[in-house]
Amino acid sequence: MQIAPDALIEQLSRLDAELGALLTPTLAADAPRAMTDAAAIALTRISESLGRRADALRVAVAAELDDRSRSERGEARLSAQLGCASSAELIARLAGVTTSTARDRIRAAGIISTSTGLTGDTLPAPFPAIRAAFTEGRIGLDTVAAIAGALGPLAARCHPHALAAAETELVEAAAGTGEGMAPPCTPDETRMQAKVWALVLDPDGTLPDYERAMRRRALTLGRTRDGLIPIHGALLPDVAEQLSRLFDAHLSPRVDDRTPDPLGVGAARGPHFEIRDDPGCVVPHDQRSRAQKQHDVLASMLGVAARAADSPSVGGAPPTLLVTIAASDLEEENGVAYIDGTETTLPSFVARHIACCGGIQRLVFGDDGRILELGGPQRVFSAAQRRAITARDGGCVIAGCGVPASWCEIHHVTEHSRHGPTHTDNGVTLCWYHHRTLETNGWRVRMVDGVPETKAPHYIDPYGMWRPVRGSLGRERERLRRRRSTG
Repeated sequence: MQIAPDALIEQLSRLDAELGALLTPTLAADAPRAMTDAAAIALTRISESLGRRADALRVAVAAELDDRSRSERGEARLSAQLGCASSAELIARLAGVTTSTARDRIRAAGIISTSTGLTGDTLPAPFPAIRAAFTEGRIGLDTVAAIAGALGPLAARCHPHALAAAETELVEAAAGTGEGMAPPCTPDETRMQAKVWALVLDPDGTLPDYERAMRRRALTLGRTRDGLIPIHGALLPDVAEQLSRLFDAHLSPRVDDRTPDPLGVGAARGPHFEIRDDPGCVVPHDQRSRAQKQHDVLASMLGVAARAADSPSVGGAPPTLLVTIAASDLEEENGVAYIDGTETTLPSFVARHIACCGGIQRLVFGDDGRILELGGPQRVFSAAQRRAITARDGGCVIAGCGVPASWCEIHHVTEHSRHGPTHTDNGVTLCWYHHRTLETNGWRVRMVDGVPETKAPHYIDPYGMWRPVRGSLGRERERLRRRRSTG
């Protein structure tokens, strides 16, 4: 039954008012907080059902506004009459949404809307099964995009019956009405199934896309801007996935943040610490953003690659970063160092950090330009020393940092320039981030009879105690056994 436009608008306005009268006080009182789990789940489902029906109406209206704003209508197009350059701008202004959201609705309209042919006849929607499920509120916009995005490019290459069968099965699986009445698929699951259907219907269709991707793959480093080098490019999916997995491996909750919540309410913010009977239990909160952590993981990966025995050589030598610094700048807090081959300047503490790392050399000039020091192999811990130190420390020695030892750098506790020996009793494992910021982050490291100890900044540990580093699993086991035997 078709409702007259005026009656439709009147009924929708009444529904809007009734819904507002119901929801406004409910949400103002934070009613969902008082719900049981079952009620919260039911509310989620019904709110999504309402949202899908609202989206269907939004897309239908967007389709009509876009049609009335077609360029062939000239000055009579609706967008021009209302002072807008396009249908997307018109929708954005009327609906109070971004232009990007308006374009998304117009694209969805192209998938589910009927059209008028040259003879004036109504042409069916490109995807009738998607249209029916969407207008009935059984699937949402994300699912519409997932199915049409995979099947749309196949329309010109595949038999219509095969395409219709794929569309129907995907819609039924997404709506939970398919064979066996399995639970509805999420949009991500639907997208994966749609890709499988695309491969089955057009097995050769992915080849041109892959060849095009191979031609367009790229990675470039830009010019220095505000002390940073921008990275531009596009990675092949398998390369990006490998990088993503490396990030995830180091930034998972198990590794990323071991901060306890002593109150059990998750209310504390900023730096955290917990001191129990064990005076060594100080666990700070890592305040870096995920993007910053991913940068630091990449820095660690590059350091590991540079130290690798089978790393490609450059001019017959391992790839080595050369940093130059004047002797007068080296001990100055505001001293300046330079990266060879670029115009980039670095603080002197960065040069001191670099001096600790294998695969990197430090070059010190006197004021007259004479080379005073070239950091060489004698200041870099050997592979055997590195294995011994990592076995002892088990990972970054800063409490709460979960970076494993294999990704850490070895730090001279007493600097080599101050006659600190390159010996296991003078080396500790630090991740790239804590090594780079050791002079500025408030943490202190010392060695006591060959065992590393750390002192946290005052805002983390107000007691200011030196605490033995929690080392590898084997060392901690022996430590616990000794405590139990003497307790």
